[in-house]
Amino acid sequence: MSSRMVPSRRFASVVLAVALASSTLGMAGCSRGAQSSTQLRVTGSTTILPIAEIASEMYQASHPGVKVLVAGIGSSAGIEAVGNGTADIGTSSRDLKPEEASLGLVDTPIAHDAIAVIVNPSNRVAGLSKGQIAEIFEGKVTNWKQVGGPDLEIGVVNRDEASGTREAFSNIVLEKRPFDPTAAVLPGTGQVRFVVAQSPGAVGYISVGFVDRSVKALSIDGIAPNEANIASKRYPISRLLHFLTKGSPKGLAAEFLAFVLSPAVQDSVVRDAGFLPIAEGAQ
Repeated sequence: MSSRMVPSRRFASVVLAVALASSTLGMAGCSRGAQSSTQLRVTGSTTILPIAEIASEMYQASHPGVKVLVAGIGSSAGIEAVGNGTADIGTSSRDLKPEEASLGLVDTPIAHDAIAVIVNPSNRVAGLSKGQIAEIFEGKVTNWKQVGGPDLEIGVVNRDEASGTREAFSNIVLEKRPFDPTAAVLPGTGQVRFVVAQSPGAVGYISVGFVDRSVKALSIDGIAPNEANIASKRYPISRLLHFLTKGSPKGLAAEFLAFVLSPAVQDSVVRDAGFLPIAEGAQ
């Protein structure tokens, strides 16, 4: 049983502000209209959203009359959407679950990624073991002084259950053990990063491609989440990013997917977003 105390007032207020702001956001980029040979609906992972958005802009610029509608609503929602036909391509930052096999989806990996554990830059902790991270997110370790940091309560920031990043983190780090039930739960990568950046005691996890100077990424078991370690799979929280289609990709979906896998996107958009092109590293 966790002995976690009530989160600090500052941490709680930052989380509440972000949660309220997130609840006002709609799914403006998601369309449920009839399929069209000149319209493509791509929806799912918020991690993959920057790649999909920029690739869609580039593709539309070179294909007048084609409209690519992109939305970030979470990996599970993206998988469901492509499975039931309300999206042409579902994007996911997690592997398909066994129960999703019946949806008849074809998986095309489009990039390598890693999940970074992030803290506030003021936190003097630079690295943790995988076991220590698991204990923090399970709620067993509740103060930074227990892992060599300051005497400061830990504010755990988690993702919602629709998140592929949460699913991957749970599988790899917690080995499917339950998360701390008192953790703050937020719907997007950007929200997690913002709360950690504003809260000295906070800890969260995001795709390494979203790490910026507002937060600090921890080494895990002495291994930093850099490109070389991700490519070699030395960094322990690595994964693939996926585009999913109902059956083999056809028509506009196949053309857009080929464009995303082309050097025009892989060598610029994917790498600039902080990910590793799919052709590099061990798969």
